[in-house]
Amino acid sequence: MEFLLVWIAVHTLRLLPRSLARRIGAGIGSIALKRLGRLRKVGLQNLHLAFPQMPEADRLRILENVYRNLGWLLAEFCQMATYTPESAGKFIRYDGLEHYLAARERGKGVLVLTGHLGAWELSSFYHSLVGYPMGLVIRRLDNPLVDRFVNRIRCLHGNRVIHKDDFARGLIASMRAGETVGILMDTNMTPPQGLFVPFFDIPACTASGLARVALKTGAAVVPGFLLWEEREQQYILRFGEELTLEHTGDSEADTMANTALFTAVIERYIRQYPDQWLWMHRRWKTRPPGEDRLYR
Repeated sequence: MEFLLVWIAVHTLRLLPRSLARRIGAGIGSIALKRLGRLRKVGLQNLHLAFPQMPEADRLRILENVYRNLGWLLAEFCQMATYTPESAGKFIRYDGLEHYLAARERGKGVLVLTGHLGAWELSSFYHSLVGYPMGLVIRRLDNPLVDRFVNRIRCLHGNRVIHKDDFARGLIASMRAGETVGILMDTNMTPPQGLFVPFFDIPACTASGLARVALKTGAAVVPGFLLWEEREQQYILRFGEELTLEHTGDSEADTMANTALFTAVIERYIRQYPDQWLWMHRRWKTRPPGEDRLYR
């Protein structure tokens, strides 16, 4: 039944004009903001932690835009199977593609540092649509039918899924083959997979796998985010310059330093586009030993 509902929703929004599908998606987001009180509370609490000096009205406005953007992303996902390079190129453009291409030319693989910011589902899909397929590190969905259905859409143009339960082996193999893999590195983790590094000046337990793989393989790490630009009324797939990693020979210290670097880069993008990050995620759930929990 769950799969059937997802299938009907996706195919219904797919049949509509894109503009109408996005308006419906925004409406669904608005309803979710009002009805899902627990998530709204977490979102406002996170915004207070990150921006303690910000007026409450501004935090609420950011959260309203977050839900609107999530509704748009829902619509885009439902319509992705119909996109061509020409049609998608009317509302998506690159900025900094040369950074990605230069990193790829090194031949040691590319790790795209990204997060739940902007239209993350559409970013890897568009990149594959125009000829740059990549691997995606994904957590399996609880419903296997829905999981296969969603991944089939993600992988229509050559993308492939690397499940988190096969993370290290799949990632190292991809880098040795000179491939590209995108990693969402902005979710709460637990030790020993996670290390505590600053995120908005608060210790956040953060996945260290990307840093460990980059140090082991020599792969390039390039920030990449698909962001909505209100002034242009279009998405921009923005690649930053390849990051310079810490290499001192102390593997644990280097892993910690580079994990902190990657988190700081993500924070910098979030500060620039605060209404496009998934504030409803309990990012600071895991606390260092001895600290009180933040969410109750």
